[in-house]
Amino acid sequence: MPYSLPIPTSLTAEIPRLEIVPTESLVVHEQNDNQRTGPLVARLEAEGMIKNPPIIASMGEDDPRYVVLDGANRTTALSQMGYPHALAQVVDYESEAEVNLATWHHVVAGMDAETFTGMLATVEGLEYRPTDYNRARAALARRELVSYIVSASGMVFAVRGGSDLHSRCLLLNQMVDSYKEHGRIYRSATDHVAQVRNLYEDLTALVVFPHHEPAEILELARVSAKLPAGITRHIINRRALRVNYPLAELKADRPIEEKRERLNEWIKAKLAAKEIRYYPESTYLFDE
Repeated sequence: MPYSLPIPTSLTAEIPRLEIVPTESLVVHEQNDNQRTGPLVARLEAEGMIKNPPIIASMGEDDPRYVVLDGANRTTALSQMGYPHALAQVVDYESEAEVNLATWHHVVAGMDAETFTGMLATVEGLEYRPTDYNRARAALARRELVSYIVSASGMVFAVRGGSDLHSRCLLLNQMVDSYKEHGRIYRSATDHVAQVRNLYEDLTALVVFPHHEPAEILELARVSAKLPAGITRHIINRRALRVNYPLAELKADRPIEEKRERLNEWIKAKLAAKEIRYYPESTYLFDE
């Protein structure tokens, strides 16, 4: 077992900030995966608890809403189930000690190259030009590209289009929509196609996306614009997992203030029983 530390009852300020918030105040910044929502609703109803709360951040002092950094499908499921309130972990989006924003790329597999390129060609407003790794990386970093694509054989194509954050967001959605239903998509943190090819024998291509800044995520969320699912990767320090909070508490016909008080008492009881532990080392989970 990984080495863990019990949390002293006097250090409640050190544990993740769990809060109950109105479900309607949660704004997702990425598209929901409709194929996962139905099974997730069924699982939540069967288990009767929320295991891993969504991660949210305030959208500003003058805005009562929260942007969902991670957990779009869980948030959508709770909304579809008619829950007036949701349990979430609140983080400071401006604090690198709490959250870091990285990028996932798409590994596209199980589709022949001709079909893949044909799907991409259906998106109006995108231009594809051959290039090389270094030029593509530099241009993407300067936001001169919407994306770049590396074929299974190693050919690199620069993808141009859009003039601002919102138009590029729209094109990214259309681009991903063109291929997501025709093959398998996996997430990758690397843009090295050789590393990916070793894992996926039927690799079609690697689609590399730009890095976004937190301010851009907030800007998109404020106007209800969404990035494609599986692009933003929010790395949360001191994340709350296996909370197992009863869904009945969230659905109960009580004022939100009372629900928050009951949550605080529940957390205090967990601390007193030494059931909250902190694992400082990185781990790999094989049962997710």
